Amino acid sequence: MTTMVPEQLFGWAGQAAMLGWVILIFLPRRWPALLFVPRYVIPLGLSLLYSGLAMSYILTVEGGGFGSLAEVKTLLSNDWALLAGWVHYLAFDLFIGGWIAVQADKVGISRLLQAPILLATFMAGPLGLALFMVMRVGYFRSAQQSDNTPAEGLHQ
Repeated sequence: MTTMVPEQLFGWAGQAAMLGWVILIFLPRRWPALLFVPRYVIPLGLSLLYSGLAMSYILTVEGGGFGSLAEVKTLLSNDWALLAGWVHYLAFDLFIGGWIAVQADKVGISRLLQAPILLATFMAGPLGLALFMVMRVGYFRSAQQSDNTPAEGLHQ
């Protein structure tokens, strides 16, 4: 029996996340069960993987920690701890992507406008989140000016 190596888990985690992004960006959202996969199932699986890796490796790296950049550099010099950090990003970015997709659907932002925001979230999570937040505020301001009614859901 072969032992698991970080590279294998890296590949599997990346494939799972990619499946979630494909569902979010390209597949219809009319089936709630399908949307449930990238919003909850895959991020939960990645979060559990992260938790196991973090408990097993992050806490055991000699000289590693979160108190300084040098400690983080030491921490991430361990392949298992680095994998945990990567899985952390995959889980959170996909979860945020799912949240963005649902919120954008609720306010009526077209799928064509959502796609670049979701792609930005996939490639650089906080950038995509910032773009969505700016677009959402702009969308509500535009809606308020066009019909002179309060922007419902702005603070959801």
